[in-house]
Amino acid sequence: MRDLLEIIVKALVDHPDQVEVKETEEGGSVTFELHVAPSDIGKVIGRQGRVVKAIRTVMKAAAIRDNKRVSVEVLG
Repeated sequence: MRDLLEIIVKALVDHPDQVEVKETEEGGSVTFELHVAPSDIGKVIGRQGRVVKAIRTVMKAAAIRDNKRVSVEVLG
């Protein structure tokens, strides 16, 4: 799942080399902390949060196969 998130985000941003994903797993829940360049935060979040909402939806759909819960946090 981590690779999927990296591929999606790197396709959106201007500085794909600065994309970092940290994964934390507790029980059946996985949290992804997404670090991007400060100039790319707006591109990842999108207008009114539409892009990040779509990313979260895709990640939740991918997590259903593994019976896990997923959350994605965008950090600058």
